[in-house]
Amino acid sequence: MLNLKVGGVPEHFNYPWYITLKNKEYTNNNINLRWQDFPGGTGAMCKALRSGEIDIAIVLTEGIIKDIINGNPSKITQTFVKSPLIWGIHVGAKSSFKKIEDLEHATVAISRFGSGSHLMAIVNAHNNGWDVEKLKFKVVGNLQGGIDALTNGEADYFMWEHFTTKPLVDNNTFRRLGDCPTPWPCFVVAVRNEVLENNFDEVKKVLDIINSCTSDFKEIKNIDKTLAIRYEQQLNDIQEWLSITEWSDGEPVTENLITSIQNKMIEFNVIDEKKDSGELIRNMYI
Repeated sequence: MLNLKVGGVPEHFNYPWYITLKNKEYTNNNINLRWQDFPGGTGAMCKALRSGEIDIAIVLTEGIIKDIINGNPSKITQTFVKSPLIWGIHVGAKSSFKKIEDLEHATVAISRFGSGSHLMAIVNAHNNGWDVEKLKFKVVGNLQGGIDALTNGEADYFMWEHFTTKPLVDNNTFRRLGDCPTPWPCFVVAVRNEVLENNFDEVKKVLDIINSCTSDFKEIKNIDKTLAIRYEQQLNDIQEWLSITEWSDGEPVTENLITSIQNKMIEFNVIDEKKDSGELIRNMYI
């Protein structure tokens, strides 16, 4: 039986992995798949892919593109969630900042450099016409680090997925000043090159299984109630999230899509140079 390790954030986007693992769908295909939560997000997963700690990552599009350009020996095999990610822009409940414009010279908490919270802070700065070179960052590790940094004044604002942080807005830990959606599909599947070379068919089987689950995920009976309980969310928030979230169900990643994203990342000063998009992807269905 082949051992494979997959990593992702412990958020509602990845609940289909929990379902397929619980149902032993990988084991039934002679694959011993092990899931690892990464509360630290994309930066931590890129590091784990590089070290071989995990074989497959469900990772933010902008983060893995930047890291592959910077030498991560992995390929993007497909889009996982094709809708944008809605990044909430949060300050501490007692913060004096009232609107996004007030944050131009403030310190932004990020989980780590190269993470979504880092790269989307750059996108948000660009959207607001700020000088990206003058952004000030405080590395905090994960969501709990962001809570601590905003509460004790080590940082001024923190960007994290809107619905994951909604309970923290509801309980007055954070105030949300606004949102910043990703201008691209939010999550992709990345696989280490070595694993693709040696176990292509098994990786394809894993993706077939998860895509089959996401294709009718929203139709699962009481899935909204299940997610609300598991992720400690209000039911109406989960229902809103489900209404705007679209999984790709195995849609191949095209060179044109990656080129278009790279063009935007250049425009937003998220990356310094583009790479041949064909070098960033491996299509599983050709």
